[in-house]
Amino acid sequence: FSSSINDLLQGLDFAYPGSNKVGGQASANAMGVQNGLFYFSEQTPQAKSLYREGTVGIALSGNIVLDTIVAQGCRPIGQTYRVTKGERNIVLELSVQEVMGGTTAEEQSRPPLVVLRDVIQNLSEADRQLAQNSLFIGIARDEFKQQLGHGDFLIRNMLGVDPRVGAIAIADRVRPGQRIQFHLRDAQTSKEDLELLLQYHQQKNANATDTAGALMFSCLGRGEGLYGEPNFDSQLFHQYLSNVPLGGFFCNGEIGPVGGSTFLHGYTSVFGICRQL
Repeated sequence: FSSSINDLLQGLDFAYPGSNKVGGQASANAMGVQNGLFYFSEQTPQAKSLYREGTVGIALSGNIVLDTIVAQGCRPIGQTYRVTKGERNIVLELSVQEVMGGTTAEEQSRPPLVVLRDVIQNLSEADRQLAQNSLFIGIARDEFKQQLGHGDFLIRNMLGVDPRVGAIAIADRVRPGQRIQFHLRDAQTSKEDLELLLQYHQQKNANATDTAGALMFSCLGRGEGLYGEPNFDSQLFHQYLSNVPLGGFFCNGEIGPVGGSTFLHGYTSVFGICRQL
């Protein structure tokens, strides 16, 4: 939940607040061999082009727009809760906010593990089985939005639980006042999520200029391992943007914006769609 890549993304957002950033981390390898990053500049042709660490990127400027799609592939379960006690990446207490007669009433805080057990108890048998391996936490990015919906959550992994105090550790920092909701991920949800985002993009840009091309950064955990067939996300993309050239790669962490800020994601497909302004 704290790394040099997150510092870099925050720095880019600070330096270029009006620009979208997309990309991905080099995939991990199982052989203990370092990954390679390639960079070549015409200004310094004698400089080395292979790097073992760092970041390689390209900045686009001019009369262009880079639209983004960030498909996290999750669906919410249970209610939205407010963090009433948390430290670093540990959620210690949660409460439910209910609006009654125009006023907001807040339930007594409870340990998140107790809350989670209640949520799982109300799921279908199929979702209970899914929750054993595909349970995540979504953190609301807009603190002022009353009705949270599709795309309003930043999805994060659950790292572990402490049964003694009922605490839950997640892969991001939390602070009191933030709203969270538990999420599930499966192939059908991932398909519906991406399809909904593509439909929204198509409707929003119906009268826009032609798209020149697009880049796709997809998690190693998607693809054939998730859907049972290859090229699923890219083929779905071309159902909605049929004549748009698409390139990219699989990643071990995907970079894209949620709620106006840029984050490193997991199990996500990020698209950067370039068109003339």
